[in-house]
Amino acid sequence: MTNSILHAALLVAAVAATSPAAYAQLGGALPRLPSLPSLPGSVTTTTTDTGRLLRQATPESPLAPLDLLGLRQRNIDELWRRDRNRYERDPAGELVLRAELTLYAPDAALLASARTLGYTLLRERVLDGLETRVVVLRAPAGQTTASALAQLRALDPSLAADFNHVYTPSGATDAGATPSPAPAAPADLAPGLRVGLIDAGVDTRHPALRAADVRRRGCTGTTSTPGSPHGTAVASLLVGQAGAFHGVLPRATLFAADVSCGDAAVDAIADALGWLVRAQVPVINVSMVGPANRTLEQVVRAVTARGHVIVAAVGNDGPAAPPLYPAAYPGVVGVTGVDPRRRVLPEALQGPQVMFAAPGSALAVASGEGFAAARGTSFAAPLVAGLLAARLHGADPAAAARVVADLAREAIDLGAPGRDPVYGEGLVGERERIDPLALR
Repeated sequence: MTNSILHAALLVAAVAATSPAAYAQLGGALPRLPSLPSLPGSVTTTTTDTGRLLRQATPESPLAPLDLLGLRQRNIDELWRRDRNRYERDPAGELVLRAELTLYAPDAALLASARTLGYTLLRERVLDGLETRVVVLRAPAGQTTASALAQLRALDPSLAADFNHVYTPSGATDAGATPSPAPAAPADLAPGLRVGLIDAGVDTRHPALRAADVRRRGCTGTTSTPGSPHGTAVASLLVGQAGAFHGVLPRATLFAADVSCGDAAVDAIADALGWLVRAQVPVINVSMVGPANRTLEQVVRAVTARGHVIVAAVGNDGPAAPPLYPAAYPGVVGVTGVDPRRRVLPEALQGPQVMFAAPGSALAVASGEGFAAARGTSFAAPLVAGLLAARLHGADPAAAARVVADLAREAIDLGAPGRDPVYGEGLVGERERIDPLALR
């Protein structure tokens, strides 16, 4: 606990030294989230090019805390500046799709009332695996999205209606990738197991994934877009294998849902969860983060109630930042990251949502044509997901609770005795970290 406080203090001091105006407010009616300027030597990133975060990073000089603290906000800022016709901010400053509202399982009467008030049906996501649906409505012309949401909630106070929030990755890889060896024949590990991934696209052409069994699904429900650096890196930690590199479950089947087509918005994530439930995938990794959303919360609740385990990164907005989701929803396994010395990443969020800690820096991931060092809670989460997927062979509430409890008993207790808001139940997956230097 003392170390984490020290790290946080140093981080705050570094931020202050970087820019006294780092927490300036956005002009106008909507407040802006805390933001940091681009660091010297860095490049601005978006959700589609996170893998090119820092061009000067190398395995010997890995990504630093300040590289990630503010990355989510920079992603949001750039998307908003790029297309203000498509995006807007909610009253808390979070990015949403303009004029779009999501509803969880609305009845026919509610939709009929909405139509008479000028709402337009944009999309309907039928979640076959969950036997429910998520509907996206457009707000009436001339009405703000916030006022339209309030109006819908007034029609039915029990309705799970919210903005269509946009979610972003929770980590980054360096750009100095080491060459990749030829893909190895899969080791005799975990044949027949299934694990799920909700992220940006996965590049199955990467040497670490060529021999992997990856079932991809795009945002349209049919095909996937080309792989992204973030999605490919996370996938490699789950099922990758090439030379000395391997993921936690190199023989498992990966069901990878690409939610980045257009935007990683609430309805796309909900649709991906429905697909994974229908495919009977017991453990699902989500290395994307965003604000609380009533619609997404109900979908997550339905998934976990059926005995599926959702493992999610807690995020890198800083130890005192508000919780990020889906990691902070009840029943979700929230994962923080630690460095090779077992110290919590100073940029990682803290709180009761932290259930486990896992390696989250100086670990090798697939990148470009080879491998790169990665940092962030994004990359700690798949290690925990893989460990749980090795034990949970099917969706079952009792079995899911048992495997999570078993892993907690095996965790290395760090920080305050027992479960704490920094390391959760403790460190797991330490042996799963592949040192980037070992692949040279």
